[in-house]
Amino acid sequence: MFNPDKYLSVTWLKGGRAYPELDCFGIVNEIRRDLGLPEWPDFAGITKDDGGLNREARQLMLSLQKCAPCAGAGVACYSGSTVTHVGVVVEISGQLHVAECNPGKNVSFIPLSRLKRRFVKVEFWK
Repeated sequence: MFNPDKYLSVTWLKGGRAYPELDCFGIVNEIRRDLGLPEWPDFAGITKDDGGLNREARQLMLSLQKCAPCAGAGVACYSGSTVTHVGVVVEISGQLHVAECNPGKNVSFIPLSRLKRRFVKVEFWK
């Protein structure tokens, strides 16, 4: 069972991959581990600077399948044609949310509809 309380102690850190200091990609693998799902590549040192997140996310997508939102699915968020943010789908109280990690806000669990309004395009991958 997914326990969202664990993530209340997470602090956003650019390039963070080690709990409790995580960035948007770091939270994806941390939650996938907790859900018992296979980890994706670590992408150590990769951030959205210089298109790094977009490049690595698109490369990873080649080995994944696009899917409907479901617990554990990765979320690719686009600004224009570029992936600028990622998250992971979690189930809380029977409802699907996206776990994300942002500067100043740390970890948030937001409804899918709210996340979709913030970006040009949102895709789900497993």
